[in-house]
Amino acid sequence: MSWRRVFRLICLPYAGGGSPIFRAWGSRLPKQIEVLPIELPGRLSRIREKPISNMNSLVDFLLGQIHPFLDEPFAIFGHSMGALAAFETARALRRRFGCTPRKLFIAAHRAPQIPSHTPPIHKLPDKDFFRQLEKLGGTPAEILKNEELMKLMLPTLRADFECIETYRYQPEPPLECPLLVCGGLQDSEVREAELEDWRSQTSSSFSLHMLPGNHFFIQSHREALLETISTDLAHLAKDQS
Repeated sequence: MSWRRVFRLICLPYAGGGSPIFRAWGSRLPKQIEVLPIELPGRLSRIREKPISNMNSLVDFLLGQIHPFLDEPFAIFGHSMGALAAFETARALRRRFGCTPRKLFIAAHRAPQIPSHTPPIHKLPDKDFFRQLEKLGGTPAEILKNEELMKLMLPTLRADFECIETYRYQPEPPLECPLLVCGGLQDSEVREAELEDWRSQTSSSFSLHMLPGNHFFIQSHREALLETISTDLAHLAKDQS
């Protein structure tokens, strides 16, 4: 099958994550897919920028980052915090520019209309906050034990969790783009039923894929996730050709 155009995949990370999460994706996906990881303020090349602690402000930032790349067909992928940001960015694109992604890929986050069933952690004392991060399992132990590094990352981590925990869903008509949702079979943070409830957020096709792994299957079972995304994008391109 030949692809007539480049298909851009805009990638948004989980809380505390950065562009290296997606570093190897370009070589694992079909060569016609251009992977565009978005670096958020407060990390790596943007380490001197103030991290964003409000979802509306995060969406405004993301719109500015991706607007130059809307000249080709695009999809958006987001994991955990990135999934929520991807959803709200897709809705903002529709409101402001009258366009939506060709596909929205959601990973490891309950449907936005479902309130959180866990208490907020972004205001906890440092030791308690780090303990909760350790329970979530996304931060390597060697990083959690590195006091200097954690001190550097702490404002960004707190801001990311504040962004998630202060989010308030506002009803809008369902998105017109297809929605593919992925969850981890061993994820204790997000239940399968909460992933299934994303179905109401699209008037187009919906599919749910449960993959091996916990909340951070994007790390432990990356190949299974990329195979799911690659297969889906190939079908999407075929339908458009």
